[in-house]
Amino acid sequence: MAEGVKRSDGPRHPRLVLATTILASSLSFIDGSFLLPLSALLLLGGAAGDLYGRRRLLIFGTGLFALASLACALAPSLAIFLAGRAAQGLGAALLLPSSLAILGDAFSGERRGRAVGLWAAAGAMTAAAAPLLGGWFVDGVGWRAVFLINLPIAAAAILLAWRCVPESGNPERPPPDWQGAILATLGLGALTWGLTAWSAARALSPTSGGAAAAGALLLILFLFVERRRGAEAMVPLSMFGSRAFVGLTLMTFLLYGAFGGMMVLLPYALISAHGYSALAAGAALLPLPILIAFGSPPMGRLAERIGPRLPLTIGPLIVAGGFLLAMRIGSDGHYWTTVFPTVAVLAAGMAVAVAPLTTAVLASVGPNHTGTASGLNSAVARTGGLIATALLGAALAGAAAGGFGGASAVGAVVAAAAGLSAWLLLRPA
Repeated sequence: MAEGVKRSDGPRHPRLVLATTILASSLSFIDGSFLLPLSALLLLGGAAGDLYGRRRLLIFGTGLFALASLACALAPSLAIFLAGRAAQGLGAALLLPSSLAILGDAFSGERRGRAVGLWAAAGAMTAAAAPLLGGWFVDGVGWRAVFLINLPIAAAAILLAWRCVPESGNPERPPPDWQGAILATLGLGALTWGLTAWSAARALSPTSGGAAAAGALLLILFLFVERRRGAEAMVPLSMFGSRAFVGLTLMTFLLYGAFGGMMVLLPYALISAHGYSALAAGAALLPLPILIAFGSPPMGRLAERIGPRLPLTIGPLIVAGGFLLAMRIGSDGHYWTTVFPTVAVLAAGMAVAVAPLTTAVLASVGPNHTGTASGLNSAVARTGGLIATALLGAALAGAAAGGFGGASAVGAVVAAAAGLSAWLLLRPA
């Protein structure tokens, strides 16, 4: 064990530790992805958890998320509402990597695989239920009630964390890398805006090209700053000395980029090209998180027995098959013969990959960097989806005229590349 790493001897109530992490992380799924702010700040949140203590950051992040939710619910103006949403993003960025790092510290072996599988399953179920529950609250009670749902969940998570979760972390880790955090946030923001404007206009203008170039330069500068800071960096580049960690990071970016793009494109195509209502399009995707939820726990246990390489190769290839099936969704396609098979195969592939990916990331670095690793992996996943979404403008504009099929074919290639990267870069068990 690395010197200076503070670790528990194991939780006295492991089931309550698991319940705590599920409750806390579900908050970020209930109110959806915070995209750019969450992607950049997840890096800082993971490193801060390693330094200041993961339980402490989980409690603080959950409390901040609850207060921000209350501010959104009571907001008298748009400015206060937007400030509350930004604070929610910060709270989620603090609690999400800490919850995964706590699981990595509290469980090992097959128990860790099962715990991570249940964590992923609960997240999938929450993501599925949140839009429907939110729609019901908006129609029946009012939009402010959507944010009040978070308060009892946050209170329960904080109480359980305080009573049942042992502290862990690396108290000798250097202070947070604020310079790196600012560069990552500005770089991702400029790059995403430039790509979005370019894709929507289907032409590269001086403004969109300049923004994308500036974002890329800022991200390159971010890497130089992190290299110069060495062990004090927000993302120590020494972690990439692990071949497994490189493979997992690349596979995450490709798989979640393809999958995130499809989750934007498919509902849009169903609504714009096939006449679905917004509610019907949402219901059409319900089998996806449900199947992922049921498939993740057993896959987490299996991956601990056989290693992550095979599941992380097979899962993305199944997802690629789902993209190929999506090309069959035509203007006269029936849900049960075209849309449902696509959703089912996509869900099967993600169920095979999600839990093994998470457990493999936690195992690929030392115990003093599990928070950083989980934060980076979550940020990479969201960044992949963010960039894919930014590039979808042309496909969305042409969804009714064959754009959907072309985008699905590209997604199949990217998902297959994710599986290939896992096969080539991860070592056999």
